Amino acid sequence: MCGIVGITSSKPVSSMILNSLRKLEYRGYDSSGIATLHEGTIHEIKSEGRVDALEKNLNKSNLYGNIGIGHVRWATHGVPSTINAHPHSSENVSVVHNGIIENSTLLKKMLLKKGHKFKSQTDTEVITHLITEYLKKNDLKTSVIKMLKRLHGSFALGIIFKDQPDLIVGARRGSPLAVGYGPNENYLGSDSYALKSMTNKISYLNDGEFCILKKNNIDFFDENGTKVNKKILELSSNENNYEKGEYKHFMAKEIDEQPTTIKNCINEYIDKKNNDINIFNFPWKSKEISSIVLIGCGTAYHSCLMAKYWFEQITTFDVSVDIASEFRYRKNRFKKNALYIFVSQSGETADTYAALDLCNKHNMKTCAIVNVVESSIARDSKFVLPIHCGPEIGVASTKAFIGQMLVLYLLCIKLAKNRKDISKDIFNNKIKSLESLSNLIKKTLNTESDIQMVCNSFVEAKGSMFLGRGYSFPIALEGALKLKELAYVHAEGYPAGEMKHGPLALIEEGMPVVVIAPRDEYYKKTISNMQEVIARGAKVLLITNKNKDEIFSENIWQSIEVENTTEDLFPFLITIPLQKLAYYSALKKGYDIDKPRNLAKSVTVE
Repeated sequence: MCGIVGITSSKPVSSMILNSLRKLEYRGYDSSGIATLHEGTIHEIKSEGRVDALEKNLNKSNLYGNIGIGHVRWATHGVPSTINAHPHSSENVSVVHNGIIENSTLLKKMLLKKGHKFKSQTDTEVITHLITEYLKKNDLKTSVIKMLKRLHGSFALGIIFKDQPDLIVGARRGSPLAVGYGPNENYLGSDSYALKSMTNKISYLNDGEFCILKKNNIDFFDENGTKVNKKILELSSNENNYEKGEYKHFMAKEIDEQPTTIKNCINEYIDKKNNDINIFNFPWKSKEISSIVLIGCGTAYHSCLMAKYWFEQITTFDVSVDIASEFRYRKNRFKKNALYIFVSQSGETADTYAALDLCNKHNMKTCAIVNVVESSIARDSKFVLPIHCGPEIGVASTKAFIGQMLVLYLLCIKLAKNRKDISKDIFNNKIKSLESLSNLIKKTLNTESDIQMVCNSFVEAKGSMFLGRGYSFPIALEGALKLKELAYVHAEGYPAGEMKHGPLALIEEGMPVVVIAPRDEYYKKTISNMQEVIARGAKVLLITNKNKDEIFSENIWQSIEVENTTEDLFPFLITIPLQKLAYYSALKKGYDIDKPRNLAKSVTVE
């Protein structure tokens, strides 16, 4: 989950590395550091905390050098501290690392016996000493190959060498790594976002590959040291300068951007002239697919759960949902006629990528739904559906969740039409309903003042619950996750009908409970479940839709009404107040909303 950048250039690089680390800070912010090579000596500056602290230290002592590596850390081995911060350097080499070295303890014992002395608690420092050991008897390329073969686990690496004034080695296994091309300088980065301000020409390392960067040349090699050729991709430049603008936090901006991102996505996929969905290059015929497996982690997993309801309601597919970290370790019985759909905002989620890799090894039909089309999951899937949300910087996903749901819904009704699971009239009506979705979300954003009124109860509570039935259940899970992520309040999402099977024991006087009950086929049953928690002293925040009919319940603490739409599309609207609830609860507690503790945006470790 850490961020890596490396630059070899004809001019000083420390300020460029610092700027790139700022862009990578969404990947980790426990500590940061930079190492440069100048006049045959490796110079290093490291700081605990945010990149701002590193900048202050950098301003106090000039860090010269035309070649360097930088890192922002999300701690795995060892507490966040200056000593454990990357880079980890010896007299001869300096290393930055994203990932986990699983056999670091065994390697450390071996290296200690050879006289190496360790300063940190990290697994990364093993790499520094291992490459140093191999360099005693081998040339650089051979040392890199031998070192990589000894490492078990996942990693992306950037390495500079005392005796190589114009050279950076990058290597990848599991964790993503990109290289960028520039005039008289080349770049290494854990993703393209950090490099876009310097170049739009990018190549990506595949699993097991390493590269040698010089300022005027880049060579790529497989795990055995054989040269490989790489395509140079040209990235779009319209997302280079994504800033907060007048907003206090990226998350606030990204919540408010949802009407626009929904509209952009609909415009990309819906052919208004022919009243159809533009997924014409789908590589499989309808009769070749009988079941669908949806795979994701965290918020993406919740979008998969939401899609399961749609697919079961609208199509005749057999549908299952899997958490990626569980899928990869089970004895899966792969089915020839199954379509495996992988959902990830970053497209670099390690568990999701590993599940995809497993499916590819069994030659399964694989489809990626991602926000980053240059990502590993997108590149290695047989079919890709982008969500067209633009950059999402806030760690807690908002507009990407809405985008994931929308693309899954579009795929669902497109496949239903192709299979003749729904009539042409029903398909046309569903397309027509989507035309108003952007405006409905815009109106629903106006629930902000109502949300701010109820936040204190959630902030002060020791726990809360989110309840929903049918389409509302995955949204209840997502609402609870958002409150946990941002406000650090214990919150659980449950199917409303499950309360009486155990969780009702947790209800006590004054406990805030969010009940999601749009006026759908489940409404009366959900209201009945709501009465059960009210009777035990809970303070119920009811989220429903506008309606002339009275609510079938008394003693509701507060209610928030969203706009009216079809049952299929209610999940998009009821998501909005839950995002706002988490945001304003965290704001009241004074927490860092864009960078919640212990979390990182792109989860590239298991």
